[in-house]
Amino acid sequence: MAGRADSTVLAGARVVLPTGTVEDGRVVVEGTRIVGGAAEGARTVDLSGHWVVPGFVDMHNHGGGGASFTSGTVDEVLTGIRTHREHGTTTLVASTVTGKMDFLTQRAAVLSELVEQGDLAGIHFEGPFISPCRKGAHSEDLLRHPDPAEVRKLMDAARGTAKMFTLATELPGGIESVRLLAEHGVIAAIGHTDATYEQTVEAIDAGATVATHLYNAMPGIGHRAPGPIAALLEDERVTVELINDGTHLHPAALELAYHHAGAHRVALITDAMDAAGFGDGRYQLGPLAVEVKDGVARLVEGNSIAGSTLTLDTAFHRAVTIDRIPVGDVVQSISANPARLLGVYDRVGSLDPGKDADLVVLDAEFTLKGVMRKGEWIIDPQIG
Repeated sequence: MAGRADSTVLAGARVVLPTGTVEDGRVVVEGTRIVGGAAEGARTVDLSGHWVVPGFVDMHNHGGGGASFTSGTVDEVLTGIRTHREHGTTTLVASTVTGKMDFLTQRAAVLSELVEQGDLAGIHFEGPFISPCRKGAHSEDLLRHPDPAEVRKLMDAARGTAKMFTLATELPGGIESVRLLAEHGVIAAIGHTDATYEQTVEAIDAGATVATHLYNAMPGIGHRAPGPIAALLEDERVTVELINDGTHLHPAALELAYHHAGAHRVALITDAMDAAGFGDGRYQLGPLAVEVKDGVARLVEGNSIAGSTLTLDTAFHRAVTIDRIPVGDVVQSISANPARLLGVYDRVGSLDPGKDADLVVLDAEFTLKGVMRKGEWIIDPQIG
């Protein structure tokens, strides 16, 4: 890793801003921030032939680098964070999986310290308040109805760092839990759900604003029973998460979401587990054993997909080169939209002056070549 420069000009690249792409643009970094003008004697880095985009923001991630956010020690969690930073994710939320309530409150205490230190952007509780019909890689024995009192218990254990809860809102207590979360400024996400179209509309009206990995762990679209997917796609109040790893979604499903919801309502996520950035083998996801083969994670018992091994640089590359999504739309989905949802867009999510110097350098083929976080090169594009 290279050290922090007092003043650095990144020059000659295509720079993606909220207003559009600037050819032969420049980004000026001073200390930890992006600034409007360069100081005299500033170091210049020639990035001709490259792209500079905002650092990626992942709001749904269970681990990486062989380390688990759901059960790992502080050092292990930091290993996972570091792995994803090396793949361009400069802002990251740690997601849990279903467990006993006492265990989840203990995890909240561990992870909240890392949020307070600035290593994480918050905590996402995925489970235990989900449907046994759509449990995916969650232990059915530990599932429970979304009791508002227990939701509040986890919020309190997180000491103000809880950013999102995934709920099957059709279950008893679901709507009340959505209202509680909305009142406290915490995202209520609909996921791992067996809800009908009408039940999903009711949850959105109560304050739910995110679809947890749209399409996955929910009923498909039917022409007489459209189910949750149609309700989530059509409502302007909802942002839809998409896992663009080539396994979770067919490209046509990704295109449908972008076409129907629009880029301003898509958040590209990883839903990564320990194997992301690490490799094939046997892993644990909460209490469940997972086998990763050819980069695809599945439960040993039942063969359900168990999260992903995705990193966001790969999601970006696929979106632009395979799915042919415009670069500006991908940047919106992978940086700006999740930053807004998490309430941190004043600091990250774009390359506007005054924000943290969090950015990613990509070559002409959209392969990651550099990562900067708060003005410090994690991967220096001149060194690699």
